[in-house]
Amino acid sequence: MTASTRRTFLAAGAATLATGLHAQDAYPARPIRLVVPFPPAGAADFLGRTVGEKLAQSLGQQVLVDNRAGAGGNIGTQAAAQGDREGYTLLLTGVPLAVNRFLFRTLPFDPERDFEPVALIATVPNLMIVPADSPASTVEEFIAYARKKPGGATFASIGNGTSLHLAGAQFSSTARLDMVHVPYKETGTANTDLMAGRVDVMFQTISAAAGLARGGKVKALAVTSDVRVPAFANVPTLREAGTDLVSVGWFGLLLPANVPPARKALLEAQALAAVRDPAVAARIADSGCIPRPLAGKEFAAFIAEETGRLGEVVRKAGIVAS
Repeated sequence: MTASTRRTFLAAGAATLATGLHAQDAYPARPIRLVVPFPPAGAADFLGRTVGEKLAQSLGQQVLVDNRAGAGGNIGTQAAAQGDREGYTLLLTGVPLAVNRFLFRTLPFDPERDFEPVALIATVPNLMIVPADSPASTVEEFIAYARKKPGGATFASIGNGTSLHLAGAQFSSTARLDMVHVPYKETGTANTDLMAGRVDVMFQTISAAAGLARGGKVKALAVTSDVRVPAFANVPTLREAGTDLVSVGWFGLLLPANVPPARKALLEAQALAAVRDPAVAARIADSGCIPRPLAGKEFAAFIAEETGRLGEVVRKAGIVAS
């Protein structure tokens, strides 16, 4: 082989290698799976699909929502923890990531070791709702009613340790009530029993309670955020109603640990841009959630703070997984 031929061969090989490396670096090159460890039709599913649609537009690839409900969010979270490490598996979760370590003896994943926070998406205030024919039309009236009711008042939730359960437990403690918790497996049955008066009160996500409240099927007494929400501007906060309590859920995006930093940075930037997009932010706000974009490091600090706060709530209320 002549020197000239050798140089031509080496140049061709280098070009081929560079093309291969460039193809490997192209990201995303296929659809991204977004695991939502909750059933369809709830706030998590809505946020996942809303933000996922915007991410798909900006990334040029489909973002496919994969609902993996069960075991208080542990099934889907474990599935995400076992996902690929190339940036093609995302997890959208919230309170269970912080609280399940206090509810279950063991977890099939480690919340800190197995995940890297990407971005907080939104906080989720709850509505305090009672049956339409409840004798209480204000928080103060409900507290008086609950204290007088033989056997104590009951509050519903969609399961032990959920943000709805924690909100009810915190309200019961703050208002010095001895309410009985009635857990359900899903939102529809809980709402039906509340409307029928089989339970006295429920702290329900606004997205799941809005239609019932606007249709007069339940009464909304208060919202659990620190400020009123535009979707129910006429409903006071618990603090305005005389009960010093703020209790909101939240949802954010995480990746399995050890995803290439450049890919994590891209997903973080695009997720934050999605939540800040006026149209997306308006959709989130209209659903009763509050857009709250936080970058990865700030989101990690937020999760740590919530873990400490919610762990104390679980301990004081003696909550365990069912």
